[in-house]
Amino acid sequence: MHAVAILVLDHVVPFDMAAPQQTFGWTRLPDGRPAYRVRLCAETPEVRADGGFTLGVDRGLEALAEADTVIVPGCAPDAPPPSARVLAALRQAAEAGTRIASVCVGAFVLAEAGLLDGLRATTHWAAAGDLARRFPRIEVEPDVLYVDNGQILTSAGAAAALDLSLHMIRRDLGSAVAADTARMSVMPLEREGGQAQFIVHEHPPVPRGSTLEPLLEWIEDHLAHEVTLAALAARAGMSERTFSRRFREQTGTTPLQWLLRARVRRAQYLLESTDHPVERIARQAGFGSPTAFRERFRKVVGTTPYAYRAAFHGKTAAPAVRSRTAGAAPGPGPGP
Repeated sequence: MHAVAILVLDHVVPFDMAAPQQTFGWTRLPDGRPAYRVRLCAETPEVRADGGFTLGVDRGLEALAEADTVIVPGCAPDAPPPSARVLAALRQAAEAGTRIASVCVGAFVLAEAGLLDGLRATTHWAAAGDLARRFPRIEVEPDVLYVDNGQILTSAGAAAALDLSLHMIRRDLGSAVAADTARMSVMPLEREGGQAQFIVHEHPPVPRGSTLEPLLEWIEDHLAHEVTLAALAARAGMSERTFSRRFREQTGTTPLQWLLRARVRRAQYLLESTDHPVERIARQAGFGSPTAFRERFRKVVGTTPYAYRAAFHGKTAAPAVRSRTAGAAPGPGPGP
């Protein structure tokens, strides 16, 4: 039986821990036997969990040496750094060829142990920038649900632990077993799109009192209209070359990229809050054609406008009742 050790650190996020624990625990071989033996392990017999309760753990760090797979869940922001003993145990497991995976910000623990140096990795989109800054030897991919490097794997936010677990089960035992586990988890075997559809894309900050503030507000109010570089420069009272240089100095990006990102944000809001056809939303957001809108939306968000609406379209109470009978997609759940 494949042994899975889930390393529980102080202030562990309960869902990050429980998602792989349950998913691997539900997995059955074709003859009905359990496919995995899942154990919690920790440096100490008791571990504080994020949420105000304490976990009793009966296995120590020696369980990492006995495991075929080690999973490191994420911890709360106020968690202490992993101890030298924990990092050494992870390195020893990696040197022995053990498969090691992280959930959410558990990637920071693998990074501290040096296990992600020179590799691709992901984490929760809100923490991806910090991971890249603190560990420049890691190629951080903030838009995906998980990254599989073979022996070392990382996943995005808490719900992506399910995606990663199902991926590992399929890798171990094949698609039929993984599909059965996905049904038990009430999860698709593969979700459309990556983490990009959950990212809140903020514009680069503009200093208070910046000469561009009024212009940027004007852009937001005129997204549905044709907006050219020449028109923006004229409105700012500058030549196009000077305007482009000042714009990049104050925002860190080009006028065109700012405009396109603002239009995608407007489209996301309309997809979430209205029933307007995609063609109408393309016009309202200022895209020249539905085709151009779909292409830009997929490039930025990582999925199609239709799939985004299905996942994030909020419903009022009355339409929600109709959606259950009409088969419409439910509103959004937790992030990846």
